[in-house]
Amino acid sequence: MVTADDVRAIAKSLPRTVERLVRDQVKFNVGQLVYVALSRDELTMGCGFPKEERDAAIAAEPHKFSMPSVGDQRYRWIHVDLAAIDEDELRELVTEAWRMCVPKKVAREYDARHA
Repeated sequence: MVTADDVRAIAKSLPRTVERLVRDQVKFNVGQLVYVALSRDELTMGCGFPKEERDAAIAAEPHKFSMPSVGDQRYRWIHVDLAAIDEDELRELVTEAWRMCVPKKVAREYDARHA
């Protein structure tokens, strides 16, 4: 089980990330793009996720993943139950969502430093 503090620590370690509070919800952005958002109760995380893989992820692990609200289904986004994942899964989800927002050069530089 991971917490909102774990999400925050991972997200804030990623280059160009800015934490914002929007309508009582914590969001992590690169520029204007939100790549992670915590629910108001901080038990669920929404994050960038490939749309073409979303249905399969939800079908395979419905205890971990769920669809975003109807209005957000057009985006590359998925909801994650923080109590159902471990720190390695969280790191992968947050980092991959971040990669969807940053220039490829920034991601390559990050990878070179963390290889």
